[in-house]
Amino acid sequence: MDVAGADAPVSRQRLDKWLWFARVLKSRTLAARLVAEGHVRVNGVRVDAPAKAVIPGDVLTISLERAVKVFRIVSGGARRGPFQEARLLYEDLSPPPPPRVPGALLFPRRAPGTGRPTKRERRSLAAWLGRG
Repeated sequence: MDVAGADAPVSRQRLDKWLWFARVLKSRTLAARLVAEGHVRVNGVRVDAPAKAVIPGDVLTISLERAVKVFRIVSGGARRGPFQEARLLYEDLSPPPPPRVPGALLFPRRAPGTGRPTKRERRSLAAWLGRG
């Protein structure tokens, strides 16, 4: 038997269960579905089995609806606890979101107190939005 790792047992855990314990997703069913659809990679390899065992040190790349998250597993979870407890299960390696440009707007704004837009302004806004 190997004595080198006797004092630190390796905590293997199902991937879907770990994602749920770490509060990445709201339910274990959603976690299993995300894994089954192939949106999770473990150490760079795409995984499609929710029962895949993960251990501390594994790097998960999770493709969510609006972001890609990269986590290094620090430990396995014992329960789904509060956020502060779940945050101790992983190290977040995700790149920071792109900086927002202060002057960039999704649509033009009117100055406060200028009243309703005129018919000409409504037409130009519709043309700018591609509606007319």
